[in-house]
Amino acid sequence: MAQFIAQNIAPIMFASLVVVLLLGYPVAFSLAAVGFFYFIIGVELAPLSNGTINLTWNLLDALPDRVFGVMNNDTLLAIPFFTFMGLILERSGMAEDLLDTIGQLFGPVRGGLAYAVIFVGALLAATTGVVAASVISMGLISLPIMLRYGYDRRLATGVIAASGTLAQIIPPSLVLIIMADQLGRSVGDMYKGAMIPGLVLSAIYAGYVFLVTIVKPDAAPALPKEARTLGSGVASLLLVIVAAAGVFYAASLWIKSIHPDMDADNNAVWSASIAILFAYVLALTNQKLKLGMLSHLASQVIIVLVPPLALIFLVLGTIFVGIATPTEGGAMGALGALILALSKRKLNLDLLKQAMDTTAKLSSFVVFILLGARVFSLTFYGVNGHTWVEHMLTSLPGGQVGFLLVVNLFVFVLAFFLDFFELAFI
Repeated sequence: MAQFIAQNIAPIMFASLVVVLLLGYPVAFSLAAVGFFYFIIGVELAPLSNGTINLTWNLLDALPDRVFGVMNNDTLLAIPFFTFMGLILERSGMAEDLLDTIGQLFGPVRGGLAYAVIFVGALLAATTGVVAASVISMGLISLPIMLRYGYDRRLATGVIAASGTLAQIIPPSLVLIIMADQLGRSVGDMYKGAMIPGLVLSAIYAGYVFLVTIVKPDAAPALPKEARTLGSGVASLLLVIVAAAGVFYAASLWIKSIHPDMDADNNAVWSASIAILFAYVLALTNQKLKLGMLSHLASQVIIVLVPPLALIFLVLGTIFVGIATPTEGGAMGALGALILALSKRKLNLDLLKQAMDTTAKLSSFVVFILLGARVFSLTFYGVNGHTWVEHMLTSLPGGQVGFLLVVNLFVFVLAFFLDFFELAFI
């Protein structure tokens, strides 16, 4: 019996971890406890393993270095910055303004409120990176309104829950930072790789809503006329978009003429910034001076959309073109969020205290899981667990497709019990 355990300790250890997690124990302590327990067993059974177990008591000397390695990891510094940025934006009322304005924009079409939730979900994901902030904001604001205007309860809750979780994949996702650390990859590369899938997922959600409005129109009715407080004016908004596109093109040519050595990505970021600034100044001037050049709807949409878009360009644009590291981008995003909250007159001591308190708790939560994962991986590698996992996955029928199906099924089952942060370590 002892020899059987010694020669199969890797699968037994992994199965034990799954059982402990399904029993509801905290992931950080589960990883550390299972790792220590099987380390002791592995050291005692090493002579019976025929070389499968490579554990000695001296390996524990490396554990403090692993712990300090986690604490000194520069990549993880981005987590508190992005968390703080998301919490400040969530508490400053940005989600309410976005949902109200975009809901008015899409209101005249069937499923308009659902489209607005998906659009705002993607926008919040690109500015917060915090799933809880996105879901709570949209759930509290959108669900009562959607139900009041006759939306099917299942469609409304499904759209809100699905759109809120876009923060897991659309940069600056905190999960992608964790995965970059675990995989030894650049956070910027992870962000670039996740952007297109995130946008495609948003488009799929919108496509599903479109199909529902065709098959079952009563499930997602248009907003009634009396509820359209901003009136009409889409043509005016389209004209501003066309004008901004012209400014973008002209700015790119001008920048290229004065800086011929500038690469295309940098040129695009600066040109887009100039175009967005042009649209914002135009809308703000029209609203403050009551010039009447733009409709009320167009002015409101631009004024509400530009600040989060500017924040996205400030954070992701600088990371993508290599101007800033993710940590520096997160710091600029946190400062930008404070400026936005100050401009809305929502910044106060209580808001700062709540945001910093939650940021500290979430950051500590992630670090504790990382420490537990280091203990577990020390033992798991010592019993050649990585070789067992590789052999198991490569021997699955169906090749790469079979591997992806099994992994997705496994993650799907664990997601009933574990948070997305915890899944990123497993």
